[in-house]
Amino acid sequence: MDVDYRLAFDLAPVGLCLSRNRAIVDCNVQLCEMFGWEREALVGQSFMVLYPTVDEYERLGARMAPILNAKGHYADDRIMKRASGEVFWCHVSGRALNREDPHESGIWSFEDLSAQRPVKAELTAREREVAARLLDGLTSKEIGKSLAISHRTVEIYRARLMRKYKANTTADLVHKLMAGA
Repeated sequence: MDVDYRLAFDLAPVGLCLSRNRAIVDCNVQLCEMFGWEREALVGQSFMVLYPTVDEYERLGARMAPILNAKGHYADDRIMKRASGEVFWCHVSGRALNREDPHESGIWSFEDLSAQRPVKAELTAREREVAARLLDGLTSKEIGKSLAISHRTVEIYRARLMRKYKANTTADLVHKLMAGA
């Protein structure tokens, strides 16, 4: 039986793309629908167009490189941006095709989590990063280490998140982040 890999790529139930030097080489229908772009407009674009800010694009790229280099793959939940400007939670996972130069080329999948985890509060870039790591179950010290900031700074951002989400405890905050409350 012949397998049509192009059809499988194009019609996969998650967003898929191939990258080279953090630019989109090819993408499927689901990715275009998720982000609200036409395929022709995305191919050749930097991944930067899918991020809420340039700073988040730069910081995440720098943080992913050593993990991709060591493991060859990377995954996380993060807030991304649609063409309309709307932000949404997205599960992103990818594989570097060359671990020695992890951004050289890769295969990436994107899953829209907005139905389960809507973004309700206006968050800063750093608040989004702290929120994502809280959802991963990391402590303030672990978050600080992963973001290269002090755990006390993480606690300040967590307190801001708790105020914005009207949460009384970190567990309550995580619950509200998950529910988009």
